[in-house]
Amino acid sequence: MEAFLFQATIYLGAAVIAVPVAARLGLGSVLGYLAAGVIVGPVLGLVGEEAHDLRHFAEFGVVLMLFLIGLEMQPGVLWDMRHRLLGLGGLQIALTTAAVAAGAMALGQPLPAAVALGLSLAMSSTAIVLQTLSEKGLMKTSGGRSAFSVLLTQDIAVVPVLALMPLLSLGGTEPMLAPDGSIRRASELEKAAEGAHGALSLVDGLPGWGVTLVTLGAVGLVILAGVYLVQPLFRYIHATRLREMYTALALFLVIGTAFLMTLVGLSPALGTFLAGVVLANSEFRHELQSDIEPFKGLLLGLFFITVGAGMDLGLLADRPGRILGLAIGLVALKALVLLALAHLFKLKGRSRWIFTLGLAQAGEFGFVLIAFAAQLGILGQRMAQETLLVIALTMLSAPLMFLAMDWLARRQKDHAPREAPDENIDSEGEIIIVGIGRFGQVVNRMIEAAGMKATVLDNDLQKIQLMRRFGFKAYFGDPTRPEILQAAGLDKAKVLVIALDNPEAAVKIVRLARRARPDLFIIARARDRAHVFALHRAGADKIVREVFDSSLRAARYALESMGLSEFEAAELERTFYQHDRHALKELAELWVPEVPVDRNPAYVKRAQELDKALETALMARDKAPLKLESEGDEPARPPREEAPPPRPRGGLG
Repeated sequence: MEAFLFQATIYLGAAVIAVPVAARLGLGSVLGYLAAGVIVGPVLGLVGEEAHDLRHFAEFGVVLMLFLIGLEMQPGVLWDMRHRLLGLGGLQIALTTAAVAAGAMALGQPLPAAVALGLSLAMSSTAIVLQTLSEKGLMKTSGGRSAFSVLLTQDIAVVPVLALMPLLSLGGTEPMLAPDGSIRRASELEKAAEGAHGALSLVDGLPGWGVTLVTLGAVGLVILAGVYLVQPLFRYIHATRLREMYTALALFLVIGTAFLMTLVGLSPALGTFLAGVVLANSEFRHELQSDIEPFKGLLLGLFFITVGAGMDLGLLADRPGRILGLAIGLVALKALVLLALAHLFKLKGRSRWIFTLGLAQAGEFGFVLIAFAAQLGILGQRMAQETLLVIALTMLSAPLMFLAMDWLARRQKDHAPREAPDENIDSEGEIIIVGIGRFGQVVNRMIEAAGMKATVLDNDLQKIQLMRRFGFKAYFGDPTRPEILQAAGLDKAKVLVIALDNPEAAVKIVRLARRARPDLFIIARARDRAHVFALHRAGADKIVREVFDSSLRAARYALESMGLSEFEAAELERTFYQHDRHALKELAELWVPEVPVDRNPAYVKRAQELDKALETALMARDKAPLKLESEGDEPARPPREEAPPPRPRGGLG
């Protein structure tokens, strides 16, 4: 018990110290876990051989991770990825295996050993790549989806690779390397094989057609259980009102599926991914995610620590040139193959670097395959030990390659030729909408529904192309440039709607438009109060806070659910709305740009007074509504070059 507590303290303490430091330095959590393992293992010697055994347990974090990824992927999305799975993933394994095998033969390895090395090193690290892609929010990019397709194909390919390995065996009785680094004889290997395919195998001793039927039956059972069994189970657990039962059921589903896959000789990670896809449309998907996520994070972190702790720095010190040269050569070789495939499958820009550098390392399956090849006598002891260290080094370099990818993507963006803006803008309407994201799209659709036309302008080419595919006229250009606004018809427009989510750009456009057209009616989207004040001073006529109206509606619903009538809740909403508009006008006069509001005493004092007035107004809801000077009054703006003609104004949103 004392030994277990000591080891747990070491692993958890190393993670708690190293990972936040790495995250604050921008290196990512994976590199922090790996560094923690190197420190507590080879450097300080606080953990020993148990790290190898613990790694097999921690690999279950990969299983949990693939289950969670499956929950995010509906079957239709997976079907859309079929070309990448079969084409991109299959080509990556085949070409990388051939390239690595050719390199191994050039270094003097026989053909069976070279093929075994190629198959083992063609695999990439599912744990590191998917964890880093998720941290950086890259899973939904083209490069992220392509990388995931290759990783899923590799996971599927592990099963036939393990079946192929015995065919490469030299059939001798040379000493063989066990997974923990010790030496096994042939007799010991036979005993291990008997244990691996004993009573806990459903396909042991079956003919080929029998294995196929049992395997398909297991897959079908997972699908049917996910469709017909899981929801009744969740409703049954829900009736107990015990929160821990949800966690127990989630773990039961994952562990049970993984165990069933091992009984038929399939990868447990592949099986749980399939289970996740089946449950992607389930009403309990979010519950499963919240229950599994903590276990996934801890087990993956433990796995990365064991990888670092298992590195043989003594071997690296004895042969630094050879080991480092092999690691660098492997990364470079895989990167060249991946870059060629990225070009073949038309990945461009940042997606190409995500795919190329993200998969250029070896992976955790390499540990399993190299150890298995050593057990079979395909690889000698020295070669196996060196290869295991090379795999660990490339995995250690993976987070650094993601940092290099970020640097290359920024450099490419800075030096890439800018897309030429649309010069011939067909301005059919008298309304210009700048920004066509989720805010601007709603504005444009309502204008179109009213039978009017708007000129849509945005600096995001992908959004413009998407709008065009749906039949809307949209134009590409930087709206902060005066000539682009002029080309969009600023001189003839009556209304300018600024729906950008970039506060600085929105203020700049308001200033440009107001200077060019003092009579133009400008409606601007604001992020918060400070942005409201800045837009007001720049000259906007109507300012709409992006979440203000929806927040008021949510508050009204909450009040109605607490027993207020619809009329009472509506009156409170109207009173709050009017008071807030009045407060904004007063606070706009006290707002000082570049000074935080909490450090502006006059602003803070007046805000507190207005809050008390709001409480009074809301408590008196049964009386006449709060009277303001006029709903459209606004504080005076700084003088402009040319005063606009008088007209009714709305004001601050």
